[in-house]
Amino acid sequence: MAAKKPAKKPAAKAKSSAAKSAPKYIYTWGAGRADGDGSMKALLGGKGANLAEMTRIGLPVPPGFTITTEVCTYFYANRKSYPKELQAQMEAGVANMERIMGTKFGATNGMPLLVAVRSGARDSMPGMMDTILNLGLNDETVLALVRATQNERFAWDCYRRFIQMYGDVVLGVQKGEDHEPFETVIHSYKHEVYHSDVEDSKLTAADQQELVKRFKALVKERTGKVFPASPWDQLRGAAGAVFGSWMNDRAIVYRRKYNIPSEWGTAVNVQAMVFGNTGDPQPRQRRQRVLRRIPHQRPGRGCRRRRAHARAGPQAQGPDAEVVRGAPQGPCHAGEALQGRAGRRVHHPGGQAVHAADAQRQAHRRRRAQVLHGYGEGEAHRLEDGRHAQPGRPARAAARADLRSGRGEEGQGHRHRPPRRPRSTSTPTAPCRPRKRARRCCWSASRPPPRTCAA
Repeated sequence: MAAKKPAKKPAAKAKSSAAKSAPKYIYTWGAGRADGDGSMKALLGGKGANLAEMTRIGLPVPPGFTITTEVCTYFYANRKSYPKELQAQMEAGVANMERIMGTKFGATNGMPLLVAVRSGARDSMPGMMDTILNLGLNDETVLALVRATQNERFAWDCYRRFIQMYGDVVLGVQKGEDHEPFETVIHSYKHEVYHSDVEDSKLTAADQQELVKRFKALVKERTGKVFPASPWDQLRGAAGAVFGSWMNDRAIVYRRKYNIPSEWGTAVNVQAMVFGNTGDPQPRQRRQRVLRRIPHQRPGRGCRRRRAHARAGPQAQGPDAEVVRGAPQGPCHAGEALQGRAGRRVHHPGGQAVHAADAQRQAHRRRRAQVLHGYGEGEAHRLEDGRHAQPGRPARAAARADLRSGRGEEGQGHRHRPPRRPRSTSTPTAPCRPRKRARRCCWSASRPPPRTCAA
């Protein structure tokens, strides 16, 4: 009797080999783990590589995923189409965010998962697509957000912001005008109801609902299409807008000027939203941008000690941390807050009250980010509960300021004063020091510096 041969499983082998050979287009990060790292800027772009590296070193970065630059190259090489494996990998990336955040993308019960979509080229470039926040909201999920946060105004404000961003960036509502159509609608509504140009923070939940209706009508009028309601359609449209911005006129001119190859492409970063404007009466909820050094202060006795510099916007979202309509946010020093003990509340000199535990967390983040990014790295905090941080970008500095900082770092924090030069009369400067010191360290362009201080 002939021995039976073992049954072959060609189908299983074929599946496993196909899974191994499938290209990887999505790199996830979150909960202390990341598929990429800081050395993969060519594949993940500058922002995606920084997000992955910040996650690896333990910073509390909200979860998300990066669509690689290879997809952008494929997009233009194949008549603006996508790889067939991309959709399944995107669904896996969203599922990873849902698992970490404990929410559901497009959920109508409970807290829905909302995401932000950003471009991320290898080098920072002007003219790329603006950020889209609160993606995933529609007429049903906004009601779920109201129930989850118990804040009707916050939910409808997020929805209004999302329609404005998506309509402008993705749907192209603004067609060559000097003015912004959505801002025109807001302006006319304020004067129609309040007869004055009130701040956006004064608008009620009913006002936000009415603006949502008018924004949708504007989108229909300008584009001839209904605003997309499916969160997945919204996400695919936003990703396509990022890739489309790689070949807009401003980006092409910039690449040509600075010799950046068009073959590099751009990445897309999709990240879970955390909020700093849910209406918490405590000032812990805020969005702020932090620098390691004071960027605007004139060199002198006040700059001998290194101090953190922050620009805070309580109850703010997105660009509100930079400028709130009608109320510019002034800078404040975080040095005093960083010295508080956990459990106490301390105050920035700029007037922002902060819990000392949050301040200590910020100090720890900056020390770890210094190792990664070096001098002048900005860090944006979207603080929903005092824990989340966003990646920053290298701060710009004048040559003298950069030299001064480098010498200070070389001396382990001890400032080495560079040689002084005559100040130009055409450049506005800060007032001189007291007169008793004028003979030694203060002069004008008409009066040359002492021989001992000459460069």
